[in-house]
Amino acid sequence: MSNRSIQITSANVFDLRVPTSDQLLGSDPFHLQPDYSSAVLHLETDSGLRGVSIVFTVGAGTDWICHGIRDLCQLLIGTTLDEFAESPITLYRRLIDHHQLRWLHDGVFRMAAGAVINAMWDLWAKSLEKPLWKLMVDLEPEFVVQCIDWRNLRDALTEQEALALLQNARRRVADRETELRERGPKAYCTAGWLGLSDAEIVATIDKLRAQGFDSFKLKVGRDLDHDVKRIAFLRSVVGPECNLMVDANQYWGVPEAKRHLEQYRDFDLKWVEEPIARDDVLGYVDLAETFADASFGFACGEHAASPVIFKQLLKSKAIKYCQIDATRVAGVNDVMAIILMAAKFGIPVCPHGGGIALCNMIQHYSVWDQIAVSGTSETQLVEYIDFLQEAVEHPVRTRNGHYVTPTAAGWGLEFVPAFIDEYCFPDGTAWRDRSHLRKGAAFEAIPPQSPR
Repeated sequence: MSNRSIQITSANVFDLRVPTSDQLLGSDPFHLQPDYSSAVLHLETDSGLRGVSIVFTVGAGTDWICHGIRDLCQLLIGTTLDEFAESPITLYRRLIDHHQLRWLHDGVFRMAAGAVINAMWDLWAKSLEKPLWKLMVDLEPEFVVQCIDWRNLRDALTEQEALALLQNARRRVADRETELRERGPKAYCTAGWLGLSDAEIVATIDKLRAQGFDSFKLKVGRDLDHDVKRIAFLRSVVGPECNLMVDANQYWGVPEAKRHLEQYRDFDLKWVEEPIARDDVLGYVDLAETFADASFGFACGEHAASPVIFKQLLKSKAIKYCQIDATRVAGVNDVMAIILMAAKFGIPVCPHGGGIALCNMIQHYSVWDQIAVSGTSETQLVEYIDFLQEAVEHPVRTRNGHYVTPTAAGWGLEFVPAFIDEYCFPDGTAWRDRSHLRKGAAFEAIPPQSPR
């Protein structure tokens, strides 16, 4: 399907880390002082084209991901883009079903596999001079279905049901593509990082409201009285007309979550994100039943490590908002399956963004969903973070509170060379003279008290 046989010749992996812990950017109840980071893969070819992908992390452990990516890339050297484009599921199964590595299962292994798969999708889109979303939109429904591993999903969504969803949406693809080119997916911003003062949060919200944003998220979880006061304060700042969401980053168990959430009923929240563990499906079912009459629903998925967990969350109606992450699962193939399952169960896809270049990736998934799967933009919000956009040559753009639909070929993940030089770990200029106690696993923050 590509124009010529492009061969993979080598793979380079970079460990990029930005000391965002200095400003407490990204801080939440568990990740007290994160350093926003990415394992960056460059797949080199004999054509001059380069396939690029990332895996987002928050500092320590980025090197673990980098090793996994390098190890898996051994299987790619010498293969061609034509082989991949003819059957993306073949590479997916070669990696995910590796007879020894499969023992490691999800987490680091699946994220590393996703980096390899996503870099091949990037290369394919570049060979066709298309943004990744456009490549996905142009795929025939039958081809999309063939990209997915259905073994553990058929009890929730069959190939025939997925094909019917895609074919039904295809009737309006041309009109929807025109609409999304004019106004991209609606965005929201996480402004209320846990370590920031009220004044700093308000300054961010004021700036974003001036840019057309009307949806904001706040971190909660550590202290109930403090959280309630801050939610009340933020609601008074944004007013009743704005969407307000909160995110506990899995800090509570089910009983603690119930105790906290009872105090959140009066604030007209849109959702409560990750109140409990990412894979506690029965816990989410319990919470959904307990708070069925609340204004808020539950959002989960940025830490869900496989389509199977999403299947359980979606099929059980435990969540009202499906939060895919661009790099948590095994690449485009897995995300296609998750978005299709969400469409079947009528649950809007509201991707997790932020970090280093995650927003660059999730915008493509949202555009594909809103053009070619759900076919609507009425229920989805897509996370946007307004810092670290200087990392890449094609930064995410917004207009009137919406993403500007990307036009760069592939994912648009080409990093600015000076950014790599500064933040490559551990020898970049940002790290060279930093104390070892502020680097990697040696960097420990004061642990929070366990919730009572």
